[in-house]
Amino acid sequence: MTDESVVQIDGPWRHRSVSAGGTRFHVVEIGEGPLVLLLHGFPQFWWSWHRQLVSLAEAGFRAAAVDLRGYGGSDKPPRGYDLITLARDAAGLIRALGEANATVVGHDWGGLLAWTMGVYQPRVVQRLVAVSAPHPLRIRTAMATDLRGQAWAARHTFGFQLPMGPERLLVRDDAAQVGRVLHAWSAPGWPDSGSERLYRSAFQIPGVAHCALEYHRWAVRSMLRPDGLRYARRMRTPIRVPTLQLHGSLDGYVLPRSAQGSGRFVDAPYRWRLIDGVGHFPQEERPGAFDAELLSWLAEPHPDRRRPD
Repeated sequence: MTDESVVQIDGPWRHRSVSAGGTRFHVVEIGEGPLVLLLHGFPQFWWSWHRQLVSLAEAGFRAAAVDLRGYGGSDKPPRGYDLITLARDAAGLIRALGEANATVVGHDWGGLLAWTMGVYQPRVVQRLVAVSAPHPLRIRTAMATDLRGQAWAARHTFGFQLPMGPERLLVRDDAAQVGRVLHAWSAPGWPDSGSERLYRSAFQIPGVAHCALEYHRWAVRSMLRPDGLRYARRMRTPIRVPTLQLHGSLDGYVLPRSAQGSGRFVDAPYRWRLIDGVGHFPQEERPGAFDAELLSWLAEPHPDRRRPD
């Protein structure tokens, strides 16, 4: 096991501890200007945005990357790993950072969280960016109808429903399974040895493996429970803020065809972009191409009008 110091990585940014709703979050921040809140996915931590922290700051934004509940240097409470609570966390963080609203950029689980914020916390979301993350109702449909495609690609989610065993597997042999996940979901050439080492080390912080799997467990187990049914009904509410959706053409975990179609849930300017030659981690696999799409969209005072994806 490692301790939380592994995520205190030096750079041009500063590390902060920010409390929101009674939970303490580790936030990494740089720049001045409109706030961009960066939300990571599985099995990572704030470092997945380290290049974007710099590029956003250089473009005139205040960029803040957070370790989500249960990850990295943030608190690891026993409960609260449903998307509604996580959306409340992120909204509270925006306010705790002294802002009324922000552009919310989320990857993977952070992307599902961003979509959820657009419905449950719309006042704090100025713009929304979903990376490698279909709208939650779109991915539910894909999992249920594309059994040989999307359901098979995301089969690990079903294995994560077992008690205790998946946690042990993920941290066994110096968290080798985390490295295998990163390689399997990305295009050839990523991760490099340094990135893999960081993510494997961070996943061995006590409590992280269990908390990370609780996200997956809620997503599956809630589907037929009252809380999950209420969530699905509420998520039919259209997103009413400008939305950018970025996806890797070689994503083998969330298939591009599973992500397409999310625009039907957006009643606002919407843009879909498929980034060629990358897998599930486009902001790290091809940061230049990713930043070009993100920054050009953020620079537009009035993003392109809604069009089918």
